[in-house]
Amino acid sequence: MKINHNISAVNSTRVLNARNLTIRTGFERVSSGERINRSGDDPASFAVSEKLRTQISSLVSAGKNTNDAISFIQTTEGYLRESQNLLTRIKELAIQAGNGIYSSSDRLHVQKEVSQLVSEINRISSFAEFNGQKILDGRFARGSAESVPLASLYFHVGPDVDQSIRAFISTFNSTALGLENISISSPAKANQAIATIDEALSRVNDQRTDLGAYQNRLGSVLSTTNVTVENFIDAESKIRDADIAQEITDLARDLLVNQANIAMLAQANTNAQSILRLVG
Repeated sequence: MKINHNISAVNSTRVLNARNLTIRTGFERVSSGERINRSGDDPASFAVSEKLRTQISSLVSAGKNTNDAISFIQTTEGYLRESQNLLTRIKELAIQAGNGIYSSSDRLHVQKEVSQLVSEINRISSFAEFNGQKILDGRFARGSAESVPLASLYFHVGPDVDQSIRAFISTFNSTALGLENISISSPAKANQAIATIDEALSRVNDQRTDLGAYQNRLGSVLSTTNVTVENFIDAESKIRDADIAQEITDLARDLLVNQANIAMLAQANTNAQSILRLVG
């Protein structure tokens, strides 16, 4: 009599190896919390999940850009608010100097304050900056055929190419505002100064209005970005994450079945040895 194979042992070994692979996958899913740990677990879902992860990362980066842009706009608006306060004070002084009851000496004292306030406007324009970049020196001004801006102010607020918002910020020193040679040395000049100051106030107010519009748009973009990130995270989670309760249940079942397979393999080997003893 010739015995070539222990079929029972071979079958038990095959089932045991397959079950060990399932158990190993189960442990990976429970420990990582993810149903898909490598592309081989589910190639199609893995591809979709990776694309979502890339999109989420890009959107988070775009959201940071948008927050920085909002901070930039708020900083610029703060500088202009101070300049507007200074212009308002200069106008008050010009109105005061236009009163005929003031002497030339009185107007000279008022002129000194006006000159100091104009100097302060120049100081703000020269030192106003964000992250090392000057803001109010005209480098971000709207260009024309004859005048090209020194730099372009773009806020990249999306995850893809060409998803930028461009902003323009004019020059706000005394020369640009027409205040360089402002004089209130006589009622007539004071009257002229009032008109000049009104025009300067209008320019500052227009720029602040534009900044408010930029900020509102950026706020809307940021809100949309945050909602999109939440939706993508939820979608990616449904694709990739494991149902931990179900995985633990399946793992416990597989471990139990595995123990039974080990017992069956041991029994198959015992039976084969018993037969060999009988025929030996």
